[in-house]
Amino acid sequence: MTQIDSSPSLLRLAGLPYFLIAFIARLPFAMMVVGVLTIVVSARDSLSLGGLTSAAVGIGTALIGPFLGAAADRYGQRPVLVAAAVLNAAMLAAFAAVVYSPLDQGFVLLAAFAIGATAPQVSPMSRSRLVTIIDERMPQPRRARTTSATMSYESAADETVFVFGPFLVGALASLIAPWAPMVMASALTLLFVGAFALHPTARHVSASRAADGTAPSAVSELFRPTLLVVVLGILGVGLFFGAMLTALTSFMADRGVAEQAGLLYGVMGIGSAILALGVAWLPPRFTLHMRWLVFGGILLAGSVLVITASDVTTMAVALAILGIGVGPTLVTLYSLGAARSPLGRSATVMTMLGAGVVVGQAAAAAITGELAEGSGTGAALIMPLIAAAIVVATGIANRLMTPARR
Repeated sequence: MTQIDSSPSLLRLAGLPYFLIAFIARLPFAMMVVGVLTIVVSARDSLSLGGLTSAAVGIGTALIGPFLGAAADRYGQRPVLVAAAVLNAAMLAAFAAVVYSPLDQGFVLLAAFAIGATAPQVSPMSRSRLVTIIDERMPQPRRARTTSATMSYESAADETVFVFGPFLVGALASLIAPWAPMVMASALTLLFVGAFALHPTARHVSASRAADGTAPSAVSELFRPTLLVVVLGILGVGLFFGAMLTALTSFMADRGVAEQAGLLYGVMGIGSAILALGVAWLPPRFTLHMRWLVFGGILLAGSVLVITASDVTTMAVALAILGIGVGPTLVTLYSLGAARSPLGRSATVMTMLGAGVVVGQAAAAAITGELAEGSGTGAALIMPLIAAAIVVATGIANRLMTPARR
């Protein structure tokens, strides 16, 4: 048996407990936006304020998240995540108190922004941590396929959590009280994000970093066109997520069953998670550039069917097709981001990509909500198509930037 064949797998290098902890640790993030919306609408009786507070959470994450990634690259993940876990748990609990207080709505928006700003970047940190382990502890011939499989798993985990998170918020709010999801998210953050921060894998820092933590690459390398096009592509995916969920809610509200939008959305989420896992088994000759175009094209085709859907069955079929496209596209973009990360800045790049998804969701949810209220569901259903077109357009731009090699 060769040394390559006998080298340990990533599961052995990181340990099974790591994957369980990292999975649960990302759940509070999936509960935040929906949890904030739920408690504000209930306590303040304002759907408009609820939408603004959800957007404030996304803005806080988008603006501050990349700086948390940069700090993790510079000082290591452990101190950054411990601080974020404590602060975010406190802000989640404080938000519930602010919403039920007589304080002006400006304080509600400020507290929501603080939740997003202190949100522990578990998904990007996990991707960065695992990529570092792969690059430095696995033989070269196994790195590409292991990285692809890791990005597939991470994206599937995100998809699963973002389907289950809103369901958990709804269950807790219905069975206990609207404030219960925020309190639960606070407790999960303190316990599981804390455990994620203290896990032994948090000690893994890129070997390309100097002893004082400085990176060999310049900050300007984060703004290379070949990396920025990936950020724009994943922003398009975020726009698609926000637009699709909001438009679907309007579609179901027209039929008097708005509360079932989350269940129907799960058709896309579950399929997307399954297909995301399958990306690891695609042949290497099916390059990342082509995957972006092919699966982005499927996303675009499914979005066209969404516009023509006249009943729940047709919409379910469209969502199933969308699931085939969106999961593999997300995996592809994270894989490209990992491959193009400047030396020593993988956590920064991963948080940039994560922020792209979050800001896209928040922006599209706000715009699509306004369209649905002002112009009707038909106008809102166009938004997922526009988002999918952005994904395909950036895929074409990426292909033009990286011509095929002989």
